[in-house]
Order: sequence, then C-alpha cells, then structure tokens
Amino acid sequence: MSFELTMLAWTLVLALVQVLLPAVVRNREVGLKYNAGPRDGPVPPPGRLSGRLMRAQANLFETLPVFAAAVLIVHVTGRENVLTHYGALAYFVARVVYVPLYAAGVPFVRSLVWLVSIVGIVQVLVPII
Repeated sequence: MSFELTMLAWTLVLALVQVLLPAVVRNREVGLKYNAGPRDGPVPPPGRLSGRLMRAQANLFETLPVFAAAVLIVHVTGRENVLTHYGALAYFVARVVYVPLYAAGVPFVRSLVWLVSIVGIVQVLVPII
C-alpha cells in the first residue's frame, strides 16, 4: 500500500475518533437516559467542549472527501511522488493537531493548522492537475 493510502487510512481512523469524541462528551452532558431514549423532547444545547468537538468534526468532514479523492486519483494513476507523500503527511498531521487546538479554543494557530491541511491537499492534487 502506498504511503498516501496509508495516510488516508489513518485519516479515516481519525474521522472515527472525531465521531466518538463529541458523542462521549455529549453523553456526559445530557446523560445516558436521554441518549438511549427516543429524544422526542427538546434537545439541550451542546456545552462548550462538545460544541467545539462537533464543529471540529464537521470541519474534517468538509475536506476529507477532497483529500480522499485526490489520494485515490494519485494512486490509481501512479503519480505518487515526494510532493504527494509530504502533502498527505501534512494533511494528516494537521488534522490531528487541529482537534485539540479547536477543543481548547485556541484562535489563529488553529486557523494556521487548518491552512497547512489545505496546502497538503493541494500538494496531493498538483501531479493530477
């Protein structure tokens, strides 16, 4: 398996973690009885941490399809190179770093880390454009 596909696989693991993190925090906020029930009543607003984790998850899910498609196209066309290697690595590492920064409410640095992930996608795309 190529390095780019390995980074995609680890990004999918990260996506699962980002599905679970807000669910665990939200469960602590509303309780197991509410979460296990039909949730017919009004939904309590998310707390600060669960809201941030939900937004970080949504942010990942906005860019993940583009990253996945780019990695798959590069792999299928056999155009992996040093640029795509480091682009995939930059995307994955930036996405991992982004989660605690967002959860902690760190401004500016979080945005720079997000930008690194976008640059990583562009690096993967360059050989196929």
